[in-house]
Amino acid sequence: MKAISRVLMVVVASVAALFVSTGTSNAGLDNELSVVDGQGRTLTVQQWDTFLNGVFPLDRNRLTREWFHSGKATYIVAGEGADDFEGTLELGYQVGFPWSLGVGINFSYTTPNIAFDGYAFDAADPDFGFGNNIVTPPLFPGVSITADLGNGPGIQEVATFSVDVSGAGGSVAVANAHGTVTGAAGGVLLRPYARLISKNGDSVSTYGTPWNMN
Repeated sequence: MKAISRVLMVVVASVAALFVSTGTSNAGLDNELSVVDGQGRTLTVQQWDTFLNGVFPLDRNRLTREWFHSGKATYIVAGEGADDFEGTLELGYQVGFPWSLGVGINFSYTTPNIAFDGYAFDAADPDFGFGNNIVTPPLFPGVSITADLGNGPGIQEVATFSVDVSGAGGSVAVANAHGTVTGAAGGVLLRPYARLISKNGDSVSTYGTPWNMN
């Protein structure tokens, strides 16, 4: 019985390791970038708690990649006139793929749980992060985007969603959004990005670490 118990423990541990290896969460600030706009304000965009969990595709097609995405994009405007800032906060991916089978690649993304809230940025605020910056119900109860990425190999940039923002700071959070790439022969790399664009055309983008969707 002891021997059987040891075998069962090994099997359970192996299964647990299999599920854990499907993705690695990055708690806290992942990346950020700042730029000074034409009015002398410092525009900063950040990505927080990015987590792309690759899963086995439900259609069982070897040319399909499926994942769930959680994370948050935050923007901060500093300097004179920061409260008057108006622009767009955008999230998306750079999608890299080695080649396709001549039918192109379709990219679909649904956002069942996105929330937005503006705030006065305070780095000492213990609620900075997910905290009190999330509002419900979700801003977008459901959005689906399909884009033809063309034949590979190649790298394409796809904006999954964008929101109009105003004021000195704010954030957009997404929880368990669902994404798929179909028609890809070989691995698919996803590099998440966040971009802040002012109404005057100034922009700053920050890019995360590529995630391999094998």
